[in-house]
Amino acid sequence: MAATAAAVEREADRLTELDSPIGDADHGSNLLRGFTAVAAALESERPDRPGAVLQLAGRTLISTVGGASGPLYGTLLRRAGKELGEAAEVSDEEVRKALYAGVGAVAQLGGAAPGDKTMLDALVPGVAALSTSYRAAGDAAENGALATVPLQARKGRASYLGERSIGHQDPGATSSALLLGALAEAAEAAGDGEGGA
Repeated sequence: MAATAAAVEREADRLTELDSPIGDADHGSNLLRGFTAVAAALESERPDRPGAVLQLAGRTLISTVGGASGPLYGTLLRRAGKELGEAAEVSDEEVRKALYAGVGAVAQLGGAAPGDKTMLDALVPGVAALSTSYRAAGDAAENGALATVPLQARKGRASYLGERSIGHQDPGATSSALLLGALAEAAEAAGDGEGGA
């Protein structure tokens, strides 16, 4: 979560820039506010189990981020945290399964699927690639975000623009790629970047 907060802080302006032509021009500022609050909540409460960390992060995002981003990212993290349960330590495979469950919950909440030009275009290939390695997951998510450029948005705020959404990279997919990239960064720092999840 610390790596994600740092990545969001670093890329907030770019996320808002991406959101400007096809959204409300607030994706970066919303996520920056949310993940700054997540970092503060984790510092204050100091949960000591992976599942508890994710659930606290999810709750914090839902309560601090406006628009669709808060509920969607909050659902992703809360569901993944619930899946991890009370375990003090979790395996790479348990992380993969938890994130897979979280992505499924996002798809259900948003009613979207890959190809709709949403965060799922990065999350679905990213989580699928976790079985190879954390780095592969980050790369697959990044490629998924880039692949949203030629798509016409079928869900979310950008869908109101119809064909005018074509040619723009989806900000939600881009921030999702940041999240999986941060996971890869944290895994590499812990000496587990090449291991499959």
